[in-house]
This record gives sequence, structure tokens and C-alpha cells, in this order.
Amino acid sequence: MQYHSLRRQAPPVDFRTAAITGQAPDGGLYFPETIPRFGADFLRDLPALDRADLALAVMRPYVGGTIPDADLRGICAAAVDFPFPLVPVSPGITALELFHGPTLAFKDVGARFMSRCLGYFAQRGNTPPMTVLVATSGDTGGAVASGFLGVPGVEVVILYPQGKVSPVQEQQLTTLGQNITALEVSGTFDDCQSLVKQAFRDPELAAHRFLTSANSINVARWLPQQLYYCFAAQQWHAAATPPVVSVPSGNFGNICAGLLARASGLPLGHFIAACNANDPVPRYLRLGTYAPQAAVATHSNAMDVGDPSNFVRILELFGHDLGALKAALSAETVSDPDTVATILQVWFENGYLLDPHAAVAYAALLRHQAQYPDAAGFILATAHPVKFPDVLEPIIGQPIELPAAVLHLQGRPKQAIPMAVDFGALKEFLLR
Repeated sequence: MQYHSLRRQAPPVDFRTAAITGQAPDGGLYFPETIPRFGADFLRDLPALDRADLALAVMRPYVGGTIPDADLRGICAAAVDFPFPLVPVSPGITALELFHGPTLAFKDVGARFMSRCLGYFAQRGNTPPMTVLVATSGDTGGAVASGFLGVPGVEVVILYPQGKVSPVQEQQLTTLGQNITALEVSGTFDDCQSLVKQAFRDPELAAHRFLTSANSINVARWLPQQLYYCFAAQQWHAAATPPVVSVPSGNFGNICAGLLARASGLPLGHFIAACNANDPVPRYLRLGTYAPQAAVATHSNAMDVGDPSNFVRILELFGHDLGALKAALSAETVSDPDTVATILQVWFENGYLLDPHAAVAYAALLRHQAQYPDAAGFILATAHPVKFPDVLEPIIGQPIELPAAVLHLQGRPKQAIPMAVDFGALKEFLLR
């Protein structure tokens, strides 16, 4: 498998090169040259496959021989060694719970797969020491920190917006130490992401450090997100029609991975991009013009992205054909008041606690079902509710019980370096 830059000003590369460099030299995102198709045998056997074997079958074509099957299976097994249950919430709506991993977020899958791939390449001696530079709006930082903790030959630098991640999220990315450094930026997630992009374009930094990214711009983190859509399809297989899939969408890597799996032949129906007030994609689908916007803060903070990096991959997947895209994907914008009302309704009527992001997805799917009453489907529950006590506890009127994955972080000292929205300051830190 080769990967080309979406700016088409750089030569194609293999998986190893795409994974360790993150972005193409021309600043574009990498995209696979061909879309693998799931064979009839795979789809027939899908319900019976164990998670590691399924993951190996899906990821093998993308890795393309840069990692032998025996090692790749071990990497896959480690990335998906926790449950992905499809849980009934209300009539016609189930939740694919993606928060049973070590940092209680869907990003554990991609971060664990990527960290082990980079660790494999580093241990084989054909990759220089790497600095993983990543911006986070919440869960990416914790998942990357956990996934890369102690990986030899890899230093991790995480930029996160001051005051715009939850206390649990901040603990997960600022309390580990070792090869993990957290930079607390006095700005938004878009500011953090812009600083990261500037760093990758800087020739002086390139000469001083081998930089790569662990955001979903990196194919090693983006592509394995297809796996939990496959796990959902395993559990949905007995239904008569493919499910509608409602995905909380911020940087659009998650939903893009789902659409990629669908393009490969996974039996999934219509997709809904469930957005908060940061809605350039819903406006694009409605008006045909893409216009980035300044990010605004909402209850669903991980989706507070005004210029989603991965949307260009979705456009590429559909050949920049707006009609074809709209046939497969619609989008809904859900306000904070509607998010709160959804959390309250589902909690009291169904006894199920939605985190704010899952609530946006639930509200979006409800709207779709108002138009298409027979459209059963699932939402992606991307993070454990415990990460959002400031939003959820006043709504439900009681504290959220802390799971073991959070309790062990209590009392650990915060280790974070304050930083302004200033590329000069970031560059000085990285050149130290």
C-alpha cells in the first residue's frame, strides 16, 4: 500500500514512512492510494472472528508488509484488548461504547496501535529518535500519553488549551511524566493545532528533531479507528437492515474512518455527522461552500473545532463529489441547550447516562429518525461520562462514580508547562 499527499506535491510513500512522518513534505495529509475491499469470506465470517484476527485482516492491507503478520497481530491485539459493547439505550437506538479502554475514550484504539507501530519501527533500528507532537481538545492527550508511556526512542509533547479540558482529561495527560511532556496553552484547540502544524513546517526544527504527530492526521492513528465499526457490525449482523451511524464529530477523523470502512464493504447504512455549534461541515453540506470558523466553547468540548483537519480526507474518499457525499452523509448541529435536554431525557426515561458528545450524536439520530421512522441505528459513545462532571452532575443531580482508571490518578501532581499562543515559544522549547 502506498499513500499520497492530498496536496499532490510530494511523492507517494509506504505505511512506515507515512506513520513516522505524520504529514507529507508538502504539508498535506496522507491518503491510501487504493481502498481495500472486504472479501466475501471476511464478511461471512465477521460475526465469529475474534477481535485480534479481525483487526489483523482489516489493517494488513494498509500496513502493506512494513510489519510482518506475526508482529502486526500482536500490535492489533494490544490495541483492541478491551470490550466494545453495543448497548441498547432506547427503541431504535443503541450505543457503541468506546470508553472501556485504559483512558476511557475511543482514542485508546488509535493511540495504542500507533504507539506500538512506532515502537516497532524504533526498536528495529531503522528510525531515529522521534518526538511525537500532538494537539488535544480532550481525550487525544490522555490516550497518546498512556499509549506512548515508556516507549523507547519516543518523546511525546502534548499541547492542550488551558481551562478547556475536563479535570479528568487534564489529569490523564499531565500526571505521567517520564517521556511525556504537557504544554498548557492559553488559547483554543485550534490554536494548539495551528502551533503543531507550524512546527512541522519549520526547517530549523526539522533539522533538530524528528517530529511526527499522533493526531488523527497520522494514518497510524486514523486508520485503526475503522476497527470498532467492524466490532459494531459484528454485533448488528442479525438485523435485517444496516444501521444508521451517528458520530460525534469535531476533527472528523473518527467519522472518516467509519466512512472508509463503509467504502470497503462493511454493512453500514447512512452516516450522520453530529456537530455542536462548531458547524462548518453542516453548513458545507447545506450550502456547498466550506468556510472555516473560529472555534467556540461548548459542553461537548472535544468537538470544539472550527476547521476540521480530516474533512479533506472525506472529500477525497468521495472524489470531491458533493452529491455522492450527501447520499452517504448528512449532518446535524445540536446546541448546548438541546444537549442538556437530551442528557436529562435519556437519563430519566432510560436510565442511561450520555456524555455530552454522545448526547449530541443521540439528538442528531433522533432528528434523522423523525424523518425516517424505521431507521434504527447506533451512536458512538466516545468517552466515559466521568470525564465531564462539571456538565453532567448538575443535570442529573448526583455525583458520577469514579472508575478505577480514574481513581489511580487522584493525588498525583500536575506536571504541565504554561505557554502562550506563540510559535516562537514552542520552537524555543523544542530546540532546547
